[in-house]
Amino acid sequence: MTDTPVALITGASRGLGAALALALCDTHHIVAVARTTGALEELDDRIKARGGSATLAPMDIALPEAMATLCRGIHDRWGGLDLWLHTAIHAAPLSPANFVDAKDWTKSVSINATATSVLIPYVAPLLGTEGRAVFFDDPRAGQKFFGAYGATKAAQIALARSWAAETDRTGPRVHVLAPKPLRSALRARFFPGEDRAPLATPEDEAARLLALI
Repeated sequence: MTDTPVALITGASRGLGAALALALCDTHHIVAVARTTGALEELDDRIKARGGSATLAPMDIALPEAMATLCRGIHDRWGGLDLWLHTAIHAAPLSPANFVDAKDWTKSVSINATATSVLIPYVAPLLGTEGRAVFFDDPRAGQKFFGAYGATKAAQIALARSWAAETDRTGPRVHVLAPKPLRSALRARFFPGEDRAPLATPEDEAARLLALI
């Protein structure tokens, strides 16, 4: 391991993921993963402006071979990780359960559930016994029109909670945190026309959540 702690953020290009990267870049080297290269480059500019450093990984977390390459590269370059924050999510359009689009369902399962099941065994050895993994709950399961998102997000968090229980005595430490309603593009898709003024900013919420761990 290097002297500078290394934090992997999956879903780092915008919203809470980007805010977490900026909040951590003063103390950690950031490995930022997202599919959107331009957004990652903008994040890198903001990190550099703060005097921090980042490695950009424009990858699709739904591709197991890409995640295997990523984790092998982290091992070879830094020897491991101190922190993994998993914010990547697919937000399928809201719809009644009997009208869920098959492609949206498949993509939701792939990104929200299956990718998490692939990443946990890949990342766990990098965290060792002292590292920390953080997942972010959004309990929409069972709410009307949230069928695809709610079910697959619940599956992701169920995996995380199982991992947390299994590693309680051995490490790594696994946290499941509950963000406040955020002034984010994701929420805007779910609640168009909502008054956004009372919502938490991603930057404020990132600071609050990181203080919890």
